[in-house]
Amino acid sequence: MPSLTSRPPGPAGAAATGAAAPTAPRRARDPYFDNAKYLAMVLVALGHSWEPLRDSGRLVETCYMFVYAFHMPVFIMVSGYFSRSFDARPDRMWKLVTSVLVPYAVFEVAYTVFERLTKTPGYELSPLTPYWLLWFLPALFLWRITTPFWQTVRWPLSLSLVIACIGSMNSTIGTDLQLQRILQFLPFYVLGLKLRPEHFDLVRRRAVRVASVPVCLIALAAAYWAEPRFSHSWLFHKAGAEQLGEPAWVGAPVTLLLFGCAVVLSACFLAWVPNRKLWMTALGAGTMYGYLLHGFVIRGAERAGFYDVEVFATPAGRVLMSVLAAVMITVLCSPPVRRALRFLVEPKLAWARKREPGPSAT
Repeated sequence: MPSLTSRPPGPAGAAATGAAAPTAPRRARDPYFDNAKYLAMVLVALGHSWEPLRDSGRLVETCYMFVYAFHMPVFIMVSGYFSRSFDARPDRMWKLVTSVLVPYAVFEVAYTVFERLTKTPGYELSPLTPYWLLWFLPALFLWRITTPFWQTVRWPLSLSLVIACIGSMNSTIGTDLQLQRILQFLPFYVLGLKLRPEHFDLVRRRAVRVASVPVCLIALAAAYWAEPRFSHSWLFHKAGAEQLGEPAWVGAPVTLLLFGCAVVLSACFLAWVPNRKLWMTALGAGTMYGYLLHGFVIRGAERAGFYDVEVFATPAGRVLMSVLAAVMITVLCSPPVRRALRFLVEPKLAWARKREPGPSAT
């Protein structure tokens, strides 16, 4: 998943004086948010690894629906939380382009080549049609550049919910950049912009942690009941109500219902994220690597016939598949992978950036 800085932006630059200001010490990363990002990335990998197994039983479908109800919303909320100070300053715009748009372009090409080699020789490169999991990068770019607007307007969350509801009621929105998803997931980003440290302190209280257990059990029971009655496609937020076989007006209440469920389940998830530095903490800084790379592994395994192995048709085999997915994403987020592929995922591109003019001579 795209990198989310686990520390607030540093202080502003030196004042316009003759002497340079002393360099402020960098704040340490908060292990809580790195742990949260890693665990959310594990849920993303689990969901994608279950996709080829979804027709193999109601239990898999139930787990799939439960995870998809909140795993992307919680990541988007954390993205919004760490975008609060984004102000479209030139250096921040440059970092946004190099950390989001450039990797998007690189991996669109990479996945196009992958598709041509493994399945469809004539697969077309279409930058406006994000490949499977790459939709999040242009979405994050568009959400983030609108941050100053959401920080200025009154009732931003209410407005974003109205926009999401309108999107879900409209079936004429094209597929360019998966705009439907950008609109329907927008409220989670705006909610993240409005969150403050005290909100995370609240969900980390023991009482919330204890209460989250029965809430998740109820949610699992509800997902089990809803599995044969409710299309899981609603959880992808990439289609309008009419495209899902429902009247247009149904889009609004379902959008609001799913938003409420996602917020509650996200709070339950965050309540159980460890606060201290653990073995997983370092992996939280590499979630963008895991996000961008795990599609090759899962789609490659599917096309190589890995999912056809008889053991994966059994309950124990499905548990084994989940364990393998967790191990796979852990490896892809690890420091060695980050060091090897940093030039692709986090390019600096200093050569392409115009030099800032130096101070004039006196």
